[in-house]
Order: sequence, then structure tokens, then C-alpha cells
Amino acid sequence: MPHNALISLIPTLKNKRQLCLIGAAVVDIVTETPALPERGTDIELTEKGIHVGGCALNIAIALKQLDVESTNALPIGQGQWADIITASMAEKGIHSSLKDSSGDNGWCLALVEPDGERTFLSVSGVENNWSAETLNQLSLEDDAIIYLSGYQLSSACGEQLISWLETLPSTIDLFIDFGPRLGDVPPTLFKRLIALKPIVSLNRQEAEILGMQEVNAFVEEWYRNYACPLILRIDSDGALFATAEGYGNVAPFRATVVDTIGAGDTHAGGVLAGLASGWELADAILLGNAVASYVVSHVGGDCAPNVNQITQYLEQY
Repeated sequence: MPHNALISLIPTLKNKRQLCLIGAAVVDIVTETPALPERGTDIELTEKGIHVGGCALNIAIALKQLDVESTNALPIGQGQWADIITASMAEKGIHSSLKDSSGDNGWCLALVEPDGERTFLSVSGVENNWSAETLNQLSLEDDAIIYLSGYQLSSACGEQLISWLETLPSTIDLFIDFGPRLGDVPPTLFKRLIALKPIVSLNRQEAEILGMQEVNAFVEEWYRNYACPLILRIDSDGALFATAEGYGNVAPFRATVVDTIGAGDTHAGGVLAGLASGWELADAILLGNAVASYVVSHVGGDCAPNVNQITQYLEQY
């Protein structure tokens, strides 16, 4: 689809399927650093702000901005970080009914280098406390789309989450964005996840963990190996995808990169918004490319565009 044709699809963004986001709401303390520190050194950082984030919350924000509703399974604890998160979510009109008084929410220190690349130092909180009792509280429609992040799947509760997923109707679709924790998901759990035939979204680094040497060959072999859809995000080169019908590429949107925090999450938000609205996968990926391009040109991961902003942004192209 040409970039300008995407504009005509934007007004059709509206839930035809339920979206359920299972994951984290955390606090990101964003700093600029001239380079990553070496062991034993002390470097000066520049604080750029405190942002509410976490993969699932970033996606919930992106969806809300695009007028697509989601069921948000985001545990909220008690403490200073939970208070910041609760206030920010209320301001954005986002709600989660999952409360956990056993502790506070997690937080991370984001180190942003001059080229926009970010490195996270993370502290986990109640967002990784999952049980069958908690998961069974979720009211899911038979054709729902469920999002999960590698942060939860690689944690101590990962096996519990996968065991629950295995009990769901086969008509429910899964969308898995492993993120930088892909290498921490045990092979046995990865195999069980793939057996559920999820849509998997990876970036270059994550695909290399799975043995990628050349992007096109990796995409072409993916469906033969795993028999589930793939989205491979290749930064300024756009994205590739593989399905049962074949494989293809989706054009990028040029952007001046400020920082990349939340780019993968908002890409997932754009894709999920399209899929929940009944769009074809390639069209949904193009929307993901557009909203990710918008986000990397702004500071912080909580700046997803609304419908008017993304429409104006698309008109540049």
C-alpha cells in the first residue's frame, strides 16, 4: 500500500475484535549519556525526564490515541512508582483493574546515547507477579487478540503464563513481542509458545539471537520452520513479514531519530490497532511503521500520536 493510501484507512480504526494487553506498567527515568559506562567508572548523565512506560502500557497508550480500546491487564502495586503510574494512566484515560498490594511497580534507568540507541537497567516489581487466579479474572471474547511481552515470558512467571495460554480457545490469536529478553526465554517455553501459532514481532537483534544471518533468507525460512506469522522490523528499512500465503516487505517512513524508547512498543500498538480493526497484516504493519517513525522523532516512549497527529504526519509523505 502506498503511504498516501494509509491516510484513507485511518478513519476505519475501530474495534472489530477485543484486544487484551498482558504486561507491565513501569516508570522510565530517561537520561542522556555520551557513551555507555565502563566497569568501575563514574560518568555524568543528563536527566531528560521521568516517563511512565512498560511495553504493555506503551501499547495501551498508542491504542487509546488511535481510538482503539483495549482490556488492560497491567498489575498496579503500592508505592511511589505505582502512584506516578496511577496518576499518569488516569490522565490518559487508561484503566487497569488488576491491583497487587504485595509491592511497588518496577522502574528502569534508560541510557540514551547520541545516536538515539537506548540501554535499560531495569528493576522488576508487581508486574511480574502472575497466577492462574489473576489470569482467570480476565473476561475474553472467543476471537480476542492477546498481546504478551518477552519481559513477562522470561520472568519467573513465564511458565504460568504459557500454561494459561494453552487452555484458551484456538480462535483466540496471540501477538508476541519478545523484545530484548528473547534470549532469556528457556527453549522449552519458546517451543510451547510457538506451538500456539502466535504472530511474532522481532527486530534485527532479536532475529540474530534466533540465528539470522541474512534478513530475506530468515524471513523466507521462518514459516517453514515455525508455521506462524512473523513481523521483522528492520528500522529505517521498514519491515518484512511472513505468513502462510508468502512473504513481503512494508515500506518505512523517514524520521529524524531523537530516541528509540518505546519504538517497538508503539509499532506493536499500530499493528494491533489495524488487526483489531479488521485490516490485512501488511496494512497493519504499515501503520505500525508510521507510528513508530513518529515516536522516534520525539522524546520518551509515551508520546504516541493521536488520529489527527498521525494523519498530519502521513501527509508529509
